[in-house]
Amino acid sequence: MLRAALTNKFAVLAAALILLGLQGCSSSQSEEEKGKEQDPSAPYRGNRGYTLSDSPFTRQGTVVTATCSMGARFAGVNVQAWEPGRWKLRETRNFFIPVDAAFTNYPDAKNVNSPLVDLCGVSSDRPSPYAVNDLEYVAPRVRALFDLAFTRMAVVLRGPDARTTHVGYVESGGNAEDFVRLSDASGDDEQNAVMAPNGRSVWFTYITADGKRRIGSRSTDGDHRLSDEGPAMGHELPLTVTGKPPRAVQADMVHLAPDGRRLTATAPKIYGHVFPTVDSSGPLTAASGRSATHLSGCVGIVGWVGDERVLCRTQSGTFRALNARTGRTEGAAVAVVREDEGSVAEGMLVSADGAKFIASVHSPNDRSGQPVGLGDFRVVSTSGEDAATPVSAESLTSDTVFLEWR
Repeated sequence: MLRAALTNKFAVLAAALILLGLQGCSSSQSEEEKGKEQDPSAPYRGNRGYTLSDSPFTRQGTVVTATCSMGARFAGVNVQAWEPGRWKLRETRNFFIPVDAAFTNYPDAKNVNSPLVDLCGVSSDRPSPYAVNDLEYVAPRVRALFDLAFTRMAVVLRGPDARTTHVGYVESGGNAEDFVRLSDASGDDEQNAVMAPNGRSVWFTYITADGKRRIGSRSTDGDHRLSDEGPAMGHELPLTVTGKPPRAVQADMVHLAPDGRRLTATAPKIYGHVFPTVDSSGPLTAASGRSATHLSGCVGIVGWVGDERVLCRTQSGTFRALNARTGRTEGAAVAVVREDEGSVAEGMLVSADGAKFIASVHSPNDRSGQPVGLGDFRVVSTSGEDAATPVSAESLTSDTVFLEWR
C-alpha cells in the first residue's frame, strides 16, 4: 500500500539513482586497505583518535551530501562527495534500503524514531518522528547514520508484525538484499540506529523487558550480542556517537568542537547549548546543565567556528557567531535572504576552517515543496563580509542534506 502511494517525484529520483549506480560504487574498506591509512585527520571534527583510508570522502576540501531516492520497487540513499566552489562531483556511494527498513512511518505500523525517516520519509502527512525538524536539527541526526568514511549506514528494521524493531546496517555499493540484521529476538524494541565512528558497531536506544530505557550497541562482527551502554530517555531523542573509545550522547544538534573538549547539544528541560564532553554514554542531565553555556538568542546551532565560537540561527532569522564560553554574540549579523524574498533560511554545515556555511532557502514551513532538482542552497560567509553564492549542482534536490565540509 505504501509503495503505491509514492509520487512521480520518487520515480524521477529512482532513475537518477540507477544512473549513479552505473558509475560504480565504493564498498567498505578491506582490512588490507585499513592498514594503509593515510589521512591522519578524521573528517568528523573532534574524532581525532581515528585515522582513515584515503578516498574522496575523507580528503580535505570536500563537501558530503545525502539525498534519498525512492521508486516503486526500491529505495536508496545517494551519498556524494563534492569539490566546493565548482561543485564538481568527485564520487557517489549508493546505499540501497532494505524493504523492511523503517524509512518512513505509515498507518498500521509502529512509528519508528530514526534519522533515516528524517531523510527519506517526511512529508506534509507524515511528519518527522522527532519534535523539531528544522535543518539545524536534521543535518547532525542524518550525519550520525554513517561511519566517518561513509562506508556503512545504520538502519532500523521492522519485524514481520510491523511492531518489533531491530537494528542493522547496509554496506555501500550493495543491493537491496545486502544488509546485516544484528538482532532478531521476538519483542525487540530497538530504534535510533546510528553508526560508531569506525563503522564496527551500531548504537541505538532500546526498551528492556521490564520497561527500562537504555542505550545499547551491537558489534558488526561476531555474534552481534547486545552491549548495554548506559541510560536513555526513551526513543524521542536521537543519538550521536563520537570519540575513541566511542560514547553516545542522546540529544539534538550535537556538534563536537574541533579540539574535542566540548560539544553543542540541546534536550528538553535541560538549560544550555555548550557542554563539556563526558566519558560515559547517556542523555544530557540537569547536572550537565549546571556547567553548560547558554547561547543567547540561538534557535538553531549550525556548527563550530573555531574552538571558541558557535554559529547559530537567531530568533530574527539571521545568523551570528556566539562565544562558546560567555554565550554572547560576536561580530555582525549575517542575513541569507532579503525581506522581500518571502523565504526563510536554515543552516546545515560550517566549513572546517570556519569561514563559510551552507544554508537552505525555502518557503516558510516547507522545505520539500519545490520541484525536483530545484533545491536553493547558498554558501555564505560566517563573517558576512562576502556575498552569498549559489550551490550549482543539478543532482541536489530540496530534500538533500549537507553532512560535512572538510
